[in-house]
Amino acid sequence: MFEQLGLIGCGLMGGSFALALKKAGLVKRVVGYSKSPSTTESARQMGIIDVGAPSALLAVSGADLVVIAVPVSASEATLRSIKQLVTPNMLIMDVGSTKREVVDAARAALGERVGSFVPAHPITGREVSGIEHANADLYTGRQVILTPTERTLTAQLDKAVAMWGALGCGVQQMSPDAHDAAFASVSHLPHLLAFALISSISSQEKGREFLTLAGPGFRDFTRIAASDPIIWRDIMMTNRRELLAQTDLFKRTLAQLESMILSGNGDALEEVLKLASKARTRWHMTSHKPPKH
Repeated sequence: MFEQLGLIGCGLMGGSFALALKKAGLVKRVVGYSKSPSTTESARQMGIIDVGAPSALLAVSGADLVVIAVPVSASEATLRSIKQLVTPNMLIMDVGSTKREVVDAARAALGERVGSFVPAHPITGREVSGIEHANADLYTGRQVILTPTERTLTAQLDKAVAMWGALGCGVQQMSPDAHDAAFASVSHLPHLLAFALISSISSQEKGREFLTLAGPGFRDFTRIAASDPIIWRDIMMTNRRELLAQTDLFKRTLAQLESMILSGNGDALEEVLKLASKARTRWHMTSHKPPKH
């Protein structure tokens, strides 16, 4: 499908994407660049990329597919650095977890060439980061959200849909604003809560002692607190408006539960817990359906 992938950011997401394309036979050659030369060299030695580039611009040279796998805050500078080699026939995507700010960055950086850019958010990842954790199956069976703008070229959008489908992903399209509102609720808030819970417990005098007693439920609930702090700092800051709206709703719900406990109203508390339990069960049953292509 593609002659050459220009990969900017050889970490977990970018490295896994290159491996997935290679495994599916969708790319002939991968040229990669990372800010750290040692990371680029590691990616080459591992066979994730075929050639290491000394700059983002040279990674893009000759590519018909470019993937930007960098922290969201670096999107504009990265896109600006490759602008002179962007062509209407090139498909450019990111893999960031927020989209409104990325779209604004692409408009500012690429100008009239922004039509080649198709913003993408694959709903996948791990709590570990780094090229050493790259996995060719990271994207298999996952949902991918595309947030094209009014200037996105139809041909490039069609290529993106076909490519993700060929990787075994379900593809949905929505606006950048709708995306950020949804994921503030189901991704960004849960990460914030996991970080906050670990911080709250570990800062207590007996926090370390308490943590030795934690079981599987605590492990599952807080797994995402081991995620890359730099990536999640960027996500939370770039989607702050929607995230703060969700924290406000959460605090209201938490206050209601606290009030029930304080007043000894066990019946009301049980009713709220029942409703939450049923909602979680419904979600679990529907979320395990195979992705739509």
